Amino acid sequence: MSLHLSTRLARKVGSMKIGIIGAGNIGGNLTRRLTALGHEVAVANSRGPQTLTALAEETGATPVTASEAAKGAQVVVVTVPLKAVPDLPDGFLDGAAEGAAVIDTGNYYPQQRDGRIAAIEEGLPESRWTEQQIGHPVIKAFNGTYAQDILDRGRPQGTPGRQALPVSGDDPAAKQTVRDLIDELGFDTVDSGGLDDSWRQQPGTPVYGSQGDVDAIVKALSEASPERTAEWRA
Repeated sequence: MSLHLSTRLARKVGSMKIGIIGAGNIGGNLTRRLTALGHEVAVANSRGPQTLTALAEETGATPVTASEAAKGAQVVVVTVPLKAVPDLPDGFLDGAAEGAAVIDTGNYYPQQRDGRIAAIEEGLPESRWTEQQIGHPVIKAFNGTYAQDILDRGRPQGTPGRQALPVSGDDPAAKQTVRDLIDELGFDTVDSGGLDDSWRQQPGTPVYGSQGDVDAIVKALSEASPERTAEWRA
């Protein structure tokens, strides 16, 4: 496996329209940070926009339905429990901007939450399964990141020990958009390969939950095994 590191200078991403589907810990904190950076954020959850009033007042984000969240969005973040992915509205990505990057933050927790998903148990990478369910390529990111780190651990580029996040996906342009956005949030990134390699950042792997820098993340990814441990099987 080849791991590609970003050595380019940071560039300002510029204000984007971003849709976030899921307002839990990760979705809520991404809403907080991305609005603070000047992005136009629409946020949805499963209970309806009327339940997002407090988050909207805090951040300036626009509460919407899941069907509306991706409208015009250049980046769409899908951050819902894996078992809920098949229940996302049909065509919810149809109104997204051309070439939109879709970020999958999800993890398969068969014993703890999601129940058995046969294809994943048989070896299909979790984000490949999500991609098949929603009918759109995804970029896997933030899945092993502590939600509080999104608020607390962002640092300027070049800061020694800056936390790094692994990012995998098949679309180079979409992946670069996501990496640029993560850099703007204050984190380095490591390109961990295509989506077929994204098992390297699933639960139970060395990189999952890591707060390490680029070198630590590269090492952790290289040490991953495709074999699921008992804790992460149905």
